Amino acid sequence: MNICVFLSAADLDDRYTVPAREFAELLGRGGHTLVWGGSESGLMKVVADGVQAAGGRLVGVSVDFLAAKARTNADEMVIARDLAERKALLLEKADAVVIMVGGTGTLDEATEILELKKHGQHTKPVVLLNTAGFYDGLRQQFQRMEDEGFLPLPLTDLVFFAKDGVGALAYLEESAGHQ
Repeated sequence: MNICVFLSAADLDDRYTVPAREFAELLGRGGHTLVWGGSESGLMKVVADGVQAAGGRLVGVSVDFLAAKARTNADEMVIARDLAERKALLLEKADAVVIMVGGTGTLDEATEILELKKHGQHTKPVVLLNTAGFYDGLRQQFQRMEDEGFLPLPLTDLVFFAKDGVGALAYLEESAGHQ
């Protein structure tokens, strides 16, 4: 399965890097392909290193202004013109999406993927990997949106919140069996 992972390119502490490395190893050992932003820095590098070391493939989609930071030994690397094209290519190349910890770029990617799913533009499973409770506040906000009628379908149809990589991958593999 081609699994797109949206995540930070920042250097982060062990509470985020250790679970990210464990998830990456699960992906690689499972024979999955990581589809990611292509960066050779921060958490993006941690996950790419882990997937590659465990035998998985790497498909990167970088962007012109970040091309100098793109991984040179990925199995495939595409350079998009801008962030909008990058997001479209990442979704196009993926069978499923996992959103890991990140900043405004990751949040932008997450909300766009969920908005597209809400409008039926894709049916790919989406998981928010809630490492160390990072997305607890976002989960609460999404629940409020659902409770107050802002979502036209149940939150559980849009996104699955996983507390760890094992739960995230189990959900994706189960979802793939139902598609």
